[in-house]
Amino acid sequence: MANAQAKTKYIRISPRKARLAADLIRGKGVDAAAVQLQFCKMKAGRILGKTLQSAIANAETQLNVQRGDLIVKEVRVDCGPILKRSKPKNRGGSHPIMKRTSHFTVIVAAE
Repeated sequence: MANAQAKTKYIRISPRKARLAADLIRGKGVDAAAVQLQFCKMKAGRILGKTLQSAIANAETQLNVQRGDLIVKEVRVDCGPILKRSKPKNRGGSHPIMKRTSHFTVIVAAE
């Protein structure tokens, strides 16, 4: 079977938090997954929803597949670059702040 994918890169959210939203849609049909992400209150859910819609549109245009025949084959949240900042602490010291980023990959396939 042919697959269609969509990627969203350099999103300013921790991969650990984003994986919680990714676990909600793994292996579901695309309609059920879209509804699940639409009513999810997480920031990652909104962004994953946009990536899922892009993957669905890619499948419809490139593979000529109907939306109802698609399932979410794979959802991957990978680490992106880490923005390293520091916060001043007592006696002239500093405390590191790691601002993590994520890369989202959504792969849909026909049943």
